[in-house]
Amino acid sequence: MTEIPPDLKYIDSHEWIRTEGEKATIGITDYAQTKLTDIVYVEFGEAGREVKKGDELGTIESVKTVSEIYAPVSGIIEECNTELEESPQLMNEDPYGKGWFAVIKMSDPSEVEQLLDSGAYSKLAEE
Repeated sequence: MTEIPPDLKYIDSHEWIRTEGEKATIGITDYAQTKLTDIVYVEFGEAGREVKKGDELGTIESVKTVSEIYAPVSGIIEECNTELEESPQLMNEDPYGKGWFAVIKMSDPSEVEQLLDSGAYSKLAEE
């Protein structure tokens, strides 16, 4: 069974978001990493760049495919998880912990209210 933490929000392209104040940590879901299989390479957008909700944050490459990671909210990319450059498998091993992708300082925190909760995301992942 795919892990879907109830305290996070989700988007239909299989990213999760954890908010703390105006900061949003983003990663890929357990469902996404299972479908991608072994993640072998990660490429980030640059820190300091402004992104709009839905913009591409970077890409991840697995043994099966290359996938984009999208911003669930608008803001400035404050930090990228550079540990993934040396250890991209962290996205497989710990997608909700050490495998996080980026942190965005949100320009409009109300955008979070439009995201999927764990129940809605669970239904989407089952389809």
